[in-house]
Amino acid sequence: MVYYRLEEQLLELKYTWKIARNSADTKINFFIRITDNLHEGIGEVAPNVRYDESKELIKLQFEALLDKGLSTIENLSSLANLFSQTQVCNSLKFGIESAFVHYCCKRDGISVFEYLNIQAPQSIFTAFSMPIMPSNELCSFYQEHNLKRFKHLKLKVNAQNAVEAFEEISKVAHQPIMVDGNETWQNPDEVLNFIKKINTKQQLLFIEQPMPANEIAAYNYLKPKSSVEIIADESVTNSADMSQLKQQFHGINMKLMKAGGYQKGIEILNAARANGLKTMIGCMVETSIGISSAMNLCANVDYIDLDGCLIIKNEPFGYVKEESGQLNYTQF
Repeated sequence: MVYYRLEEQLLELKYTWKIARNSADTKINFFIRITDNLHEGIGEVAPNVRYDESKELIKLQFEALLDKGLSTIENLSSLANLFSQTQVCNSLKFGIESAFVHYCCKRDGISVFEYLNIQAPQSIFTAFSMPIMPSNELCSFYQEHNLKRFKHLKLKVNAQNAVEAFEEISKVAHQPIMVDGNETWQNPDEVLNFIKKINTKQQLLFIEQPMPANEIAAYNYLKPKSSVEIIADESVTNSADMSQLKQQFHGINMKLMKAGGYQKGIEILNAARANGLKTMIGCMVETSIGISSAMNLCANVDYIDLDGCLIIKNEPFGYVKEESGQLNYTQF
């Protein structure tokens, strides 16, 4: 018999985290703990308002799963079956599934790679994401935080500031830049106009989710006309249709909090590769529990954006260490 516990924690951020649709100075995440009083597994839940996930919903759904026999689950197949019988948001699914996997690994003395039968990654170099801020503050932010040490830079933008922000940060940043719109542009011509206006196109690595995910026809129009790669983020959850996505995008950003579990995340990455799409692993604002979990799947991934724990002032675990843009972690 195992016991599950849900813990809530307020995370303080080092600076205001602003993207096109919202901003925050703090974040509430949850941690799932599974124990048999000898071994313990931990998983993280990072609810996202974009997908109508709230802390109240997490608590209600967790209690419902306990009532339905969560503590009696003995394997991943049974866990998936339980999830299919009740409504569970993706971030909670991942928190529970990852805690279960980590518990099993501790109990059996094996690694996550062995348990999931996947390849262990080698070097993991993360991009670093810059939030939206006044354009005249970007260069000083870049220098203050010594962002030149990262292989790639991600620039969060909105439709109004995108050109100015990109030109400004290009004055000091010399690494390739990922531009992340978080669905800010409303039509493909606006996106194409942004690409046309910037002066340092060779530095633009790709544009991530420029328009709303439901604008399927607009993405079908944009992809063949764009001179830079378009990467899906919000368009990829736990039910990604790769036959459709490959018509709209050059690659996908898989986040485990959206995928709803290790197994689903692996399935999405494999399906993307099979359809000729580039792969990326990203994150929400997460502690080193969630980030190190995502690091397990980084083998043969084209782009890595796992800086979520680096912006947390009171990061409580310390499992991930970053040096010169490279991430290393301790299995917990």
